[in-house]
Amino acid sequence: MATKPLKIGISARIDHPQPGQAGLRSKTLQYLEQSVAHWAMSRDVLVFMVPTVATGGGIVRSNIRLSDYAGALDGLILQGGSDMSPHSYGEEPLKPEWAGDPARDAYEMELLHEFIEVRKPVLGICRGAQLINVAMGGTLYQDLPSQLTHSQTQHLSDAYDRHFHPVRFVEGGLLARLYPEVDPATLNIVSVHHQAVRSLGRDLVVDAISPEDGLAEAIRGTGRNFLLGVQWHPEFHHPSNPELLDCTPILDEFLRNVRKRRW
Repeated sequence: MATKPLKIGISARIDHPQPGQAGLRSKTLQYLEQSVAHWAMSRDVLVFMVPTVATGGGIVRSNIRLSDYAGALDGLILQGGSDMSPHSYGEEPLKPEWAGDPARDAYEMELLHEFIEVRKPVLGICRGAQLINVAMGGTLYQDLPSQLTHSQTQHLSDAYDRHFHPVRFVEGGLLARLYPEVDPATLNIVSVHHQAVRSLGRDLVVDAISPEDGLAEAIRGTGRNFLLGVQWHPEFHHPSNPELLDCTPILDEFLRNVRKRRW
């Protein structure tokens, strides 16, 4: 009898209505970035976008809650996207353009806590890693160039998915165990962000750093639930690219824990 494929939820990116616009631009859009969905699907899993649960508007609300998704799905990936709101970690935005998306913050933090509550694995990508940290009580740098002035590493670039920089795994950590014989010359990651982990949340440890400035590039939960956040974009790492870290071991470890929890 064939084994049923794993069901992996991916949190939604959100485009909010734009004032004065018509058509789709006047509506709230929720979507997946194609590459992250295809990265997860490369291991023959079923991917489901988890929408927000509406609290108002003209559409009649159902009885479905985010807890229902946590009960029905086997694991969760928190995808990248917009800045987190500094209000979500008790700060005021230093600039209006760094105000982030508090509505998405609230939705994803509730979703994360529902999966933690039922002890199902969670993997955070870029913004997803930052959200894990904030949800666990940590804070962020709102803007690395202005707040981490000693850094010589360029963490944000218009090159986007073609921009990469080195990473170093923390000795004894999960990532170091997943890559015991990796060539240091291939430890490059596509990491595109101007916000990052500042103070670490409770029950979290740093699993990888940017070697030139010590910035956290991966964080990991120390509890019973598998909880890993990577500041980079593994979905942008093609396994055939010799300059970039092959991120399939990270996906495989996440799914191994999903299967272990499922059975």
